[in-house]
Amino acid sequence: MTTGATGPAPDLDTVRRVTGAVRQNIERVIAGKPDVVNAALVVLLAEGHLLIEDVPGVGKTQLSKALARSIDCSVRRIQFTPDLLPSDVTGVSVFNQDTREFEFRPGGVFANIVVGDEINRASPKTQSALLEAMEERQVTVDNATYQLEKPFMVIATQNPIEMEGTYALPEAQRDRFMARVSVGYPVESAEIAMLEGHTSHNPLDDLEPVTDAGEIRKVIEIVGRVHVAPAVHRYAVALTTATRTSPDLHLGASPRATLHLVRAAKAVAATQGRDYVLPDDLHGITSPVLAHRLLPNVEATMSGRTTAAILSGIVESVPVPDASGSRA
Repeated sequence: MTTGATGPAPDLDTVRRVTGAVRQNIERVIAGKPDVVNAALVVLLAEGHLLIEDVPGVGKTQLSKALARSIDCSVRRIQFTPDLLPSDVTGVSVFNQDTREFEFRPGGVFANIVVGDEINRASPKTQSALLEAMEERQVTVDNATYQLEKPFMVIATQNPIEMEGTYALPEAQRDRFMARVSVGYPVESAEIAMLEGHTSHNPLDDLEPVTDAGEIRKVIEIVGRVHVAPAVHRYAVALTTATRTSPDLHLGASPRATLHLVRAAKAVAATQGRDYVLPDDLHGITSPVLAHRLLPNVEATMSGRTTAAILSGIVESVPVPDASGSRA
């Protein structure tokens, strides 16, 4: 995907209308978490995948299902369990006795939005079944390749606290998620409102689609035309390069992370009504886009320094380009 100005000026009114309707719909279910909802929308418009990582009971699955139900498109949920097989995710070829031929039966990944609940409860073998689909938007089974429809987004949840019976996501898997967010506990007023509105019925049951797959494809195309100046490209590369040279990190951000950072920044700019990316757009999303890809070294871990703290220091150390494109 090429960043930069291409084609006619982006239709930002359409972006604002669609994202506003989806945001309002999701907030009927997830109250008091505008940053988390915005992050989910940014990932959707940037053609990425979202990892929701938090403790049980804070609304991880509710958020993913609310986003899926807000769009009139194909949605499938995969409950990741220890006995889940790769073929359950990708599909399998079954012999048809009538035609005397093998027929492909699609797995759970064949949908516009795939909700993967508790992804770290499946074995690494099953987790790896998502790798090709998440990166290349296709599935290969028995030497046959099947393309996935656009939009295609994987929204996965996992619990970082309970480790019994779970398998940590491999780095190749984590790197394919554009962003990782945590829902967190609600503020007091939001939790009281939840008690008043959620005890008699589930608000998810009342959620109706406010847009469809065709309109989301159009918005994604509009976001792709948002302009990124050369200075902003250099700033994105400088940020990820700084993570690779940090003495506190064993593993820095990949080139895929740089691409994801710029794509997400274009979506942020579009949702804010701009057809160009500012350095602040990158600055504001470095944590959700980069933090889950980084591994602190032994010394940093022993000293109690978190990945978020290390990344924050790195971001502050990288000079920000000014409005004219020169370094500040």
